[in-house]
Order: sequence, then C-alpha cells, then structure tokens
Amino acid sequence: MKALKIILIGLSFGLFITSCKKEDPLGSVENIPGLGGDTWAPGAIDKWIYDSLTAPYNIAVKYKWDQFELSLNRTLVPPKEEKVIPALSSIAKGWINPYVKEAGLPFFKNVSPKFFDLVGSASYNSDGSITLGTAEGGRKVVLYVLNNFRIKGMPGYTLSDTSTVIEMFHTIQHEYAHILDQNVKIPTEFSQSSASAYTSDWTNVNPQEALYDGFISQYSISQKGEDWAEMVSLMLVKGRPWFENLVNSINYTGTTPNGTTAAVAKARLRQKESAVVSYFKQAWNIDFYSLQTRVKTAINALLY
Repeated sequence: MKALKIILIGLSFGLFITSCKKEDPLGSVENIPGLGGDTWAPGAIDKWIYDSLTAPYNIAVKYKWDQFELSLNRTLVPPKEEKVIPALSSIAKGWINPYVKEAGLPFFKNVSPKFFDLVGSASYNSDGSITLGTAEGGRKVVLYVLNNFRIKGMPGYTLSDTSTVIEMFHTIQHEYAHILDQNVKIPTEFSQSSASAYTSDWTNVNPQEALYDGFISQYSISQKGEDWAEMVSLMLVKGRPWFENLVNSINYTGTTPNGTTAAVAKARLRQKESAVVSYFKQAWNIDFYSLQTRVKTAINALLY
C-alpha cells in the first residue's frame, strides 16, 4: 500500500482508557449499522457514477460505509452524499479528461484504478501526519477528506477552499504515479543523486530543508517511490511556472547538514524533472509538459 501523508502541526492526542467486565461481550468486527452502508436502493448518485465513470472507464465507486474496505484502527466517517457527485465530477475533469485527451481512451482504461473508496474525514497517524489517499495493487484508491470539498459554484465556496481541492488532485496524481510505476518501473537513475539523503524520519525534516537538499516536498525525502510520486503529482497539479519558481528560489550559500549546495539541489531537481519527462515519453508515449498544461488548465477552471 502506498500512502500520501501530510504533516499536521499542533495536534494533540488524548488517550482514553475504559474497562469492561469479564462477562461483558466483546464487540465483534462487523459493519456499524446506520452509517449509510446498509442495504439501499440505488438512487441518483449511483446512476451518475454508472453513467459517468463505470460505463465509460470501468471505474466503480463506493461512497456508502463499509469498514472492511478501510483501516480498522482508524476513526473515520462516511462522505456527505451532497459532496459525492461534485467531487467525482471534478476528478473526471481534472484528472481523467487530461489523460484521455493526451494519451487516448485505451491507455486510460488499461492503466487506471478500477475502484475508488470515498471517506469523509482524514486518516490520522500516530506520528502526527494524516493520510489523504492510498493506492493498493494498482487497482484501488482510497480518497479521504471528501467532506471538506468545495469548488466554484458550490455553496460557501471561497478562494480559501482552493488549497483543499488542489490537495485532493495532488493526492490522486500521487497515487496514480504509483500505479504507473507498478505497471512500468521508473528509471533507476531517477533517485541516484538523492539516494544518500532519503530518511524514514521525514516528519522531522521541514519543507525548506527538504527543498535545499533537492526534494520537491517534505514527504518526497522519505523514500525513492514517494520522491517519484511527489515529483509527478506536484509538477502536474501546480504547473510548470510553479516548478520553475521553486527551483529558482534555491539560492542559499554554504551547504546543508547533508553537505548539499544550492547548485547541487537545483541540479537534483532538474535531473528528476528530466527523468519524469523521459519516462512518460518512453513508457507511455505521453508528452509530460502537454499533459501538465492540460491538468493545470482543468484545475484552474474548477477554482477560478
């Protein structure tokens, strides 16, 4: 399982201990009734999913509660039903359509997750981070935080909501980058220049420190696979001008604790960019920069 994690600052966790008598029955691991996952008659949402995602792309979506599709050791809530169609419609516009237009429908139907599971809340981790999405076996993607989703035209939308929407697309593109890697492995040279800097203690590395060592994000310093998925997803979702500005902002003097100079950090990011562009062309015959423009244009149309 691959998981995209984002740090939450200032979280406090409380431990509440309860006791039970020996004769009290232990709770069985079953679906919790009344959360929307019980038997229901298909309605407008189900028809929209079938017509818009299942029939054209062979993608199924579960939005009703089913705790066996999710981690049993997490406190999660179902998505609000009024969020389901707007979120999925936006996903189609900002993720599916750009790939289909750039690479063709056969490509997308062949190399795409076949099952989405939607969750209303975030999944909180013991290290203070939250999981925003997971990809399993190249076929299933779990998306969290659907209840915070708002785009242009939805009640209550303000520009402050754009970060939540962009993060959702970041999550999807991140997980899809893992799926592409599972089908055609990424080039070994992608991570060669950064191999010595990867650390499992990434939560204690702030984003600027990661950037100064040649990583596009804090999470990308955790390991090669996440470095790859972060490069692909952030370059697509944030756009080429953003990446250019990011690289050009590296102008410190001296070296980092890892012995990295500004010139080396810039060179690492450029080398990774080149590896991504080459991989998309050689493995999938996709012009990455053209795809990047399509993705960014589609996302902007949803927000501004």
